[in-house]
Amino acid sequence: MNYQQQEMHEAQMDESVPLAGVRVLEFGHFAAGPFATMLLADWGADVVKVEPPGGEPMRHWPPVVGDSGASEGFGMNFAVLNRNKRCINLDLKTPEGLGQAKDLCRGADIILENFRPGVLEGLGLGYEEVLKLNPKVVYCSLTGYGQTGPLRDKGAFDVAIQAVSGVMSVTGEENGPPVKCGVALADYGTGVFAALSCVTALRRAERTGKPGRIDVSMLSCMLSLANLQTSEYWGRGTVPKRLGSRHPKASPYQAYLAADGKWFILAAGSDRLWHRVCDVIGAPELVEDPRFKTAGTRAENQVELEGVLAGIFSESSASVWLQKFDAAQVPAAPINDYAEALASEHVQATNLVHKMTLPDGGQVPTVGNPVSLSNYDFHIFHDPAGAGMQVGDVVAEWIGKGGR
Repeated sequence: MNYQQQEMHEAQMDESVPLAGVRVLEFGHFAAGPFATMLLADWGADVVKVEPPGGEPMRHWPPVVGDSGASEGFGMNFAVLNRNKRCINLDLKTPEGLGQAKDLCRGADIILENFRPGVLEGLGLGYEEVLKLNPKVVYCSLTGYGQTGPLRDKGAFDVAIQAVSGVMSVTGEENGPPVKCGVALADYGTGVFAALSCVTALRRAERTGKPGRIDVSMLSCMLSLANLQTSEYWGRGTVPKRLGSRHPKASPYQAYLAADGKWFILAAGSDRLWHRVCDVIGAPELVEDPRFKTAGTRAENQVELEGVLAGIFSESSASVWLQKFDAAQVPAAPINDYAEALASEHVQATNLVHKMTLPDGGQVPTVGNPVSLSNYDFHIFHDPAGAGMQVGDVVAEWIGKGGR
């Protein structure tokens, strides 16, 4: 590390940093695993990412920015997912590379990997082998379908898990085809579960001295997030269906088109809010309309209610309606694109967007840690790394003098 990198690394070890001193070894690629360790790194964990010679494929995925010394530049997705980490290159199929990886396993508090079941076992880096090297290790495996069950050996990307978990069956317009969620929900949602599981298991290991074997299934995580849909299925005995922007149990709770051609969301999920909506739109008679009088009847007749409200909302611009609903304290919001969302006054005021420096010196923005914690401010301790640092430096730090 150069002087500046050493200075930032020392800042990462300050006592005010929540996960200072926690050592995380990542055997990760693409999104779900690296996102989980990025979350840990953002809270100050010392994350060392192991990449194969030449780097993991995500390094070169578009959009590419800057010039990292390779003709194809530096993958922006990689830069964001791997901030606050240190990267090393190891060939795990060679005795030297495997030996160095095992040295790092000895010094790690948490090991996280997102290969198919059996891949690291085949290399001699599975949980049982690592446990012999590190009896208190927390070992997290993040896969599409988990370590057990008939689908355990299937590969998985985000869209496949969205499909098999049922997410796509409830996404899209009612009479249209299944649609993938625009955000990589399975990848990033699973990453959050994995990060939480790692710190939970680490807390137990610190109390009891016992190791932790964590099995994180993308499919299981998506079914857990679908609490609304599974409770509807088990409670009513009916299979949830696609409803566009509508809600199966609340109305008005959807997108509407205003006179200026802009869309906005109205979310009046209670009788109290519905009465306020009627006041705002100047239609008090709708309060006592038997089709819309209760939350249950509004949900049953939401297509009719949509037609009534759509005609009214077509008379004024989205900004006018949003101002009126804000004044009445009814939840409503514009439907922004990402340029609008990132440039919004509120996002700018919260200092959510930070700058990262690429290996060529150029700077790019990144959305920082979305959670605020007292007595701690989010930092970029390590900018996204170019070529891997010297493995020996990390080994010496983790298990050498002053290490474990």
